[in-house]
Amino acid sequence: MLELLSKKHIVAKEGFNRWLIAPAALGIHLCIGSVYAWSLFNPSLIKRLGVVVSSADDWSLKSVVWIFTVAIVFLGLSAAVAGKWLEKVGPRMVGSVAACCWGGGFIIGGIGILTGQLWLLYLGYGVIGGCGLGLGYVSPVSTLIRWFPDRRGMATGIAIMGFGGGAMIAKFMIEPFIKIFYKAPDYLGPVESVTLTTDETGRRLAEIAGNLQEVVIVGANDITNMLVPGDAGVYVVGTGTVGVAQAFFALGVIYFVIMMCAAFGYRVPGEGWKPEGWEAPPEDKQHAMISHHSVHIDEALKTPQFYQLWVVLCFNVTAGIGVLAVAKTMMNEIFGTTLPNIVDFGFASTYVLMISAFNMVGRFVWASASDYLGRRNTYWVFFTLGIILYCSIPYTAQQVSVNPSVVWLVYFYAATMIIFTMYGGGFATIPAYLADIFGTKYVGGIHGRLLTAWASAGVFGPLAITSLREISVKDAINDLVGKIDPALFQSTFGAGVAQLDQLIAAKTVTISKLMEIVPEGTIDPTSGLYNSTMYLMAVILFVALIANATMRPVSPKHHMKD
Repeated sequence: MLELLSKKHIVAKEGFNRWLIAPAALGIHLCIGSVYAWSLFNPSLIKRLGVVVSSADDWSLKSVVWIFTVAIVFLGLSAAVAGKWLEKVGPRMVGSVAACCWGGGFIIGGIGILTGQLWLLYLGYGVIGGCGLGLGYVSPVSTLIRWFPDRRGMATGIAIMGFGGGAMIAKFMIEPFIKIFYKAPDYLGPVESVTLTTDETGRRLAEIAGNLQEVVIVGANDITNMLVPGDAGVYVVGTGTVGVAQAFFALGVIYFVIMMCAAFGYRVPGEGWKPEGWEAPPEDKQHAMISHHSVHIDEALKTPQFYQLWVVLCFNVTAGIGVLAVAKTMMNEIFGTTLPNIVDFGFASTYVLMISAFNMVGRFVWASASDYLGRRNTYWVFFTLGIILYCSIPYTAQQVSVNPSVVWLVYFYAATMIIFTMYGGGFATIPAYLADIFGTKYVGGIHGRLLTAWASAGVFGPLAITSLREISVKDAINDLVGKIDPALFQSTFGAGVAQLDQLIAAKTVTISKLMEIVPEGTIDPTSGLYNSTMYLMAVILFVALIANATMRPVSPKHHMKD
């Protein structure tokens, strides 16, 4: 079996059609690219017990977003380690191990959800699955660059396009699987028909068959965010099934089968192969950023260019990945309260689908365009336009809260879609940028090590967006509570303002529930929860712009000897 997976066993015969590698690369990247659909799991994971809304013991959004972060961290770490191993054993071996890790990670993660063990979800999806992401990501990239030396940008765009499109396909599996296994909790009736009490921890309780049981309350503002449409009122915690664990099991099996089939489709070109009639571009001023020499994988770490490209990739990814991690939640919060007739649960899910579509298209279009624009000029466009668009989003959020017009929704949609084409384009262009700077001989290994930038961005992005959001939520709640009559607050939540911290921790008090009792004319602050994050992302892109602008060819002292 190991012999069948080895590099020497997959050297292509004379006359092999190099375009046959593209479907194999796409197959693996479409599977692992489903990580970008992580935000589709968030609404279910934070309602694992409450099902219709979050209960006191449900996982918080921040705790489940960090699973996505861990997966991206281990993607970068495993890619850095596997890069050199890939050059030795070949892409089929690496792709097969990736299939086992990614598929197996879903199975272990599903067990964690069923048993309520969050650490198992971190281990399965985050650690083991993350290793599968890294191995699956690097396996086709260097292979395609070697098959397409004449069109490096297009080649990497083909492979990495699949990673961007994975979430688009995953949407049509994740949500249907969840709905198949979904079971609503027991319904006790409208709030006014049920006698409720609030304990010292802030939980709402109702007497059922002589026993006090925890319940959750679905208000008018919560209905649009229910996984499956239902009635407002009181539901018993722990009596329903959200369906996400079973969805994990099904996806794990499907991804394993597809990735194994794709791994066995890999071939590598023979020594000295090049496309018929193709010659390397001349060493002139026009092609100054395209090296005719190779740099050893270990020597590349001694050059300033490696760290400049590390900053370029890390900061470009940081600006986009935090938004990706909470895309569905962000759309609901910015527009769900101001335009509820348009932005419902289904609309937000479609938004994630469109992010994936534009992410995928951007990877191919921008990477192919970089063959003509040049890699450095392409990143100039990414960072300059990105800064403008990120700074415009807080203004959009402010305007829609004052004047709920669909025009602001259209602008927000268009701006974020352009951002995500450039986010995906940055990923697809960076391997060709590396090949230009360091040569093609060790580009796979160097690319693997550069992906530690992605691992770092996987921490910075979600941490920034969730932490700043938490601060904004707390400030908004305190501001709203200050406008509410304390007696009305007491009668609504069964506890006084003095217990506010406990009520927030138990998810009894939320912005949406406070908006039901605030004085008429109070502006809902939900749409502005992400403003500080957007300004921070613009600053980060400016730093990346400087790193790209100062890029120069590698000094000849680092070149390998012929």
